[in-house]
Amino acid sequence: MKIAHLYQKFIEQPFIATDTRKITPNSIFFALKGENFDANQFAEEALNKGANYVIVDNKDYYKNSSQYIFVDNVLTCLQDLARYHREKLGIPILALTGSNGKTTTKELINVALSKKFKTSATKGNLNNHIGVPLTLLSMTSDTEIGIVEMGANHFGEIAMLCEIAQPNYGYITNFGKAHLEGFGNINGVIKAKSELYDFLKKTDGIAFINSFDSIQMEKTINQKRVVLGENSHEITSDSFVKVKFKDTTIQSHLIGSYNFYNITAAIGIAQYFKVPMTDIKLGIEEFIPNNKRSQLLIKGTTTIILDAYNANPTSMQAALDNFKKNSGTRKIAILGDMFELGENTKNEHQYIADLAENSDLDTLILIGENFFKVRSKKAIKFKEYSLFANTFNKNNYKNAILLIKGSRGMALERIVELF
Repeated sequence: MKIAHLYQKFIEQPFIATDTRKITPNSIFFALKGENFDANQFAEEALNKGANYVIVDNKDYYKNSSQYIFVDNVLTCLQDLARYHREKLGIPILALTGSNGKTTTKELINVALSKKFKTSATKGNLNNHIGVPLTLLSMTSDTEIGIVEMGANHFGEIAMLCEIAQPNYGYITNFGKAHLEGFGNINGVIKAKSELYDFLKKTDGIAFINSFDSIQMEKTINQKRVVLGENSHEITSDSFVKVKFKDTTIQSHLIGSYNFYNITAAIGIAQYFKVPMTDIKLGIEEFIPNNKRSQLLIKGTTTIILDAYNANPTSMQAALDNFKKNSGTRKIAILGDMFELGENTKNEHQYIADLAENSDLDTLILIGENFFKVRSKKAIKFKEYSLFANTFNKNNYKNAILLIKGSRGMALERIVELF
């Protein structure tokens, strides 16, 4: 079936599902395949749950019915449909990527722009080869600006996602030591993330640039760009980041000086789209993180900085550096393993352990197989989370400030439940 014909069916029932547990009436079910699963086998179940059509690419599960649509490759079909939809919408699309802060920055940009425009942004972290198409297909004729987060752990992924989303604008939060297993080193990270710049340059798009990042400033000198962050500075605060932009002071609900750059990006991009400064301030001040990123929680006499959604050496260092600014109370850090570092795994975990040990921490706790192997005179180490949980006593954390940070797979937010 040609994409134009499939698109007509999508317009009639613009609800896409890739999981039979999330089928909605009159939706289109795309039977995606992975290394360990084949959703083609659930096509009939999807129809029974209310889907109008199922897109399949395995003849063993295809039935001669108008509700079955057979294609060469379901994933490619989903991506082609998303690009076709994006072209039909014809709206401005802002893409953003980076090693750290993508999701928080996306949320900040969204709350600022939505004060003036009907925006549609990536939900959660649906930022890969499946998530980006689903994000685009969730946009409607009412959408005035689309905001698309893009993640990658191998070369060529950002370029591929750009071909689908066709962004007019792009922003890179930073270049850090993330996904080194796929990128090799920091130079590989820069090359991979800069595929967004390359696409914008090729298509005469505009790059939004973090003025505090010398690498970004240098790499975009010969393309259309808007420099962000000028006329901004951070006002020292005990907890939440406060930003002064020209004559406006914005008090956020975000902790960590690294969020200063995320806030200034949202300010600059919203200003480019002519959102009034009073509305930008209101949007950012209303935003309260609730996704395990830079959350400040109070449990009795314990203050918890929960930053357990993800971790890499760059974000770990930033979190520890920011933690130093807290004073007047006991400081405890619980750090979990960092993943996808490849051959850099041993050295990067040792580097973070050394950094933490030389910080002014009263207690350092390391959890995970990689951190368990590091050399440390100060750290209390646990090979597995369960071993830590079995010895946990919340009384040990009274009258203290606690930093919790680790990669998603460590799920260290479970520690909060122990209180």
